[in-house]
Amino acid sequence: MAISVVRLGTPRGKNEGIRVGTVRRPPRGVKKTDYAKLDFYDVWLPQLAPSAKLVRWIKAHGITPASWKQFQKQYLHELAAPDTQRLLDFLAALSRETDFAVGCFCENENECHRSVLKAELKKRGAAIRK
Repeated sequence: MAISVVRLGTPRGKNEGIRVGTVRRPPRGVKKTDYAKLDFYDVWLPQLAPSAKLVRWIKAHGITPASWKQFQKQYLHELAAPDTQRLLDFLAALSRETDFAVGCFCENENECHRSVLKAELKKRGAAIRK
């Protein structure tokens, strides 16, 4: 049992389980009833997405080593909210009992909040699929 970290909209992997969208906004131009059919997500958890303000900031600055470091710091600050901490703990525990995936639309995981989310889940003992 483990968490897969995925790009939303890509074909589902074997034994991936339920796909959780950790994005601020749903996919544009897609009916809600088609989200799962088109491999976006089954469940939406925008609470795990970076704030709209932080997304605007990184888009305005572009991704450089310095801006990415600042983005990570601010996103970790956002994840530090008590409700979000409990949600992360829940997902980490759940990963030891069942398969599921978390994801975002970004093409490059290394320049996406999901890489930070993955690290935070690992710190909590989550089982992460490679």
